[in-house]
Amino acid sequence: MDNVFNFLSRRRFLLTAGAAASSSVLLKGCLGNPPDEVLRQAGMTAPQQTAQAANVNPAQAPETATVKLGYLPIVEAAPLIIAFHKGLFAKYGMAQVELAKQANWGAARDNVEIGSQGGGVDGGQWQMPMPYGLTTGKITKGNRPIPMALVLKLNTQGNGIAIAGKHLGKGIGLQLASTKSLFGQLKATGSQFTAAYTFPQANQDFWIRYWLAAGGIDPDRDVKLLTVPAAQTVANMKTGTMDAFSTGDPWPYRIVKDKVGFLSALTAEIWKNHPEEYLALRSDWVERHPKATKAILKAVMEAQQWCDRDENREELARILSDRQYFNLPVDVLLDPLMGKYDMGDGRIINDKSMAVRYWTDSQGSVSYPYKSHDLWFLTESVRWGFLPLSILDEAKALIDQVNREDLWREAAQELGVAAAEIPKDTSRGVETFFDGIQFDPADPTAYLKSLVIKRVAI
Repeated sequence: MDNVFNFLSRRRFLLTAGAAASSSVLLKGCLGNPPDEVLRQAGMTAPQQTAQAANVNPAQAPETATVKLGYLPIVEAAPLIIAFHKGLFAKYGMAQVELAKQANWGAARDNVEIGSQGGGVDGGQWQMPMPYGLTTGKITKGNRPIPMALVLKLNTQGNGIAIAGKHLGKGIGLQLASTKSLFGQLKATGSQFTAAYTFPQANQDFWIRYWLAAGGIDPDRDVKLLTVPAAQTVANMKTGTMDAFSTGDPWPYRIVKDKVGFLSALTAEIWKNHPEEYLALRSDWVERHPKATKAILKAVMEAQQWCDRDENREELARILSDRQYFNLPVDVLLDPLMGKYDMGDGRIINDKSMAVRYWTDSQGSVSYPYKSHDLWFLTESVRWGFLPLSILDEAKALIDQVNREDLWREAAQELGVAAAEIPKDTSRGVETFFDGIQFDPADPTAYLKSLVIKRVAI
């Protein structure tokens, strides 16, 4: 028995101290399993051994220590990276977590379809409402449903809309009403304004659509929208093939730093404390491993708390900048993390409340996955014709199926999160956008009726 504990104590130290020494594409938090004979003599499985070495409550010990999670190199991924980098997954018994950097959102979708057993992933970071599109088969190959369990919101804010430098001085900012004619002129001359996002019918598509429509510009008729991976944005703006881009930090700010363009708006200006990206896993994985799911949640929650402390933001920028993660200069990351944005058009923002948040914001919990936010994403999908109006009749049942806020609550309680930090309601209530439009989750139809530009007849 002493051999078991000596092996695992050394293993835990190495996992915690050396978790960052991994591949830039596939990051493994695993140093191998204890010898079968040692486990047999101890009478415990590998996950139980790992949990005991990490001082995990035996009743909470995960069913497996292994999971493979996908991420993309934008600030939304920070809690996953910190949980891995600082050994927090191992702390809660998940010593064999692998982080797999995804080339783009399409690759992330394809990899969760095949699952880790097929060389893909068990889940990871997602734009919304991708977990719903996977669950219903709307965005999968052959429309095969891949039921997903949405378990945690990774962050709020941290996105922006960047504009090519050739449009500097033309009045393109948060408010677009005075520049509506510019878009019409470009279209009339055959050089239609071209804007991009990283995946269709998801967060960054919604942000730029909302911004355009609020200014009286129809995103489907007055501009050309297309999908471009975040890493290609700087090059595309330099060549003049793209007029605008909606994506997460650090890419919008890098466009400014590289003097390629400017920022017209932060998403924090469009919708303060808006929901951004989420952690979701395949439902079949969660059903087999409910305790492991909560172990992952506890590690990511602790990472979110760490990320949100101002005194840690400089270290966070250094970690994310590393070659194995983002491979970017620290200064491109640090200023936005501190709420400092040189917008590139003479406007300077220095406001921590405009920065990305991971654990709490001025409206309470960031990490908790409010069902009311899921409903907004589904309603906005109806607005643009991505989903039929009838989906709203089925929305509650669908959200109850996909959104596993119950697991979040259980994990938070096991982690010792203060009761005051655990939301009492699955709705955050009425949401207000920069143009004065409100979304009341109790009446999504009223929201649709209040919108001038939309594809749904209501």
